[in-house]
Amino acid sequence: MAARCFAVTFDLALAALGGYLLGSIPFGLVLTMAAGLGDIRAIGSGNIGATNVLRTGRKGLALATLLLDGGKGAIAALAALYLAGEQALLVAGFAAVLGHNFPIWLGFKGGKGVATTLGTLIAASPFAGLGACLVWLVVARIFKISSLSALVALAAAPVMAYFLSGPEHAAMAAGLAVLGFIRHHANIRRLLKGEEPRIGQKKG
Repeated sequence: MAARCFAVTFDLALAALGGYLLGSIPFGLVLTMAAGLGDIRAIGSGNIGATNVLRTGRKGLALATLLLDGGKGAIAALAALYLAGEQALLVAGFAAVLGHNFPIWLGFKGGKGVATTLGTLIAASPFAGLGACLVWLVVARIFKISSLSALVALAAAPVMAYFLSGPEHAAMAAGLAVLGFIRHHANIRRLLKGEEPRIGQKKG
């Protein structure tokens, strides 16, 4: 019994470490530097995510960043599921978002984790994850504000996950939502003041 508990704990620890390291790859920074645009952290909001990459005017790079950031969350979760089971999937997916938000390679100063969160949700609870993406798209279409779209999608995800995949998935989605809201604290203040830039708009 003790050996089994140790094995499970070890598997979950490996899932957390692997998820974190994969999530911490700063694709937005890597792609913009490879494209000769310099350090994305010196542009716009200083964020390494797709929304800020879009402010360079390079839509292709922004799309690639979005897909890669989402993909690393999905891959971390699915690899953990294949190797160690569903609990490991939830742990690795959450850890991947932590890695994106607080990458060790960048002094723990990363992005806000929206794309990585959505990728993780799609892998862990496909219908809830796709539902959250749809919420993002609808809100973005109406208001054209990325942060508002992200916040609404994050808030909706735990509810959808609960009904579509059960309480454990909902708990992970809720944790990711709380993390996402914390990372968007400055955006929330600007939203309340009506000062949040719209999608594609260059910020300061």
